[in-house]
Amino acid sequence: MGADIKSLRIRIRSVDSTMHLTKAMGLVASSKIRRATRNMTRTREYAAAMQDVVNVLRAAPECERSPYMQPTGKGTRLIVIAGDRGLAGGYNANVFRLAATMPEAEIVAIGKRACDRFGQEVNSSERYSAVMAKELADRQCRDFLEGKYERLGILYTRYKSIMSQEATVLWVLPLEKAEKTGSGDTLFEPDEQTVLNAAVPTYVSGILSACIRESFASEVAARRTAMDSASKNAQEMIDRLQLQYNRARQNSITQEITEIVAGSGL
Repeated sequence: MGADIKSLRIRIRSVDSTMHLTKAMGLVASSKIRRATRNMTRTREYAAAMQDVVNVLRAAPECERSPYMQPTGKGTRLIVIAGDRGLAGGYNANVFRLAATMPEAEIVAIGKRACDRFGQEVNSSERYSAVMAKELADRQCRDFLEGKYERLGILYTRYKSIMSQEATVLWVLPLEKAEKTGSGDTLFEPDEQTVLNAAVPTYVSGILSACIRESFASEVAARRTAMDSASKNAQEMIDRLQLQYNRARQNSITQEITEIVAGSGL
């Protein structure tokens, strides 16, 4: 009986220590959510504005001859955005599960977990700056024009709500022909194709930055949800163990009293 009490006491302390850790990580994630969602909203707005410009240009007949709308290479290149850390529920697992459905794709990894997974130089998704995104986008555009691949996709996690995030692929290149909308009175100098060719690297950079910021916001939200759930489960386990501990102590005390009473009657 004494061994059971000691074992229960050790387990209670161990689970309590784990609960303190999960609560601390949950608090850290909560403190990052506001900044992460604010950055996500800003980059979404910028990417949407660039998308509007490119949509107008894609609808112009002159732009059908743009090299960005006529791929010459073969194969798929996929920019995979994952987190820097674990303990975020299924966040990283969902990204890698979706990437596994395209085994033929050439991977460009962003985030420490993705870099480790695909054996590439480590970088941080949380600290991936707009300058770094522009450099990567410029490189991808050059490679596309040189025919090193046929299409470019970004695998990121879409932020739906603080409780829901979804891994998805956004196909960026080549650009597809769009239906002409609006009044058509927008003028581009010197011409639509020249403007489109100049705008595409900036457009890809904006889309990439938005996906990185959205993925990080999703990671933080997923980690907070996971840590809240872990803390709740730990508290429930402590309550059960505490009940077992109290019963074991009560049984031990009852046994000692019984033995004392029995011994005094001899």
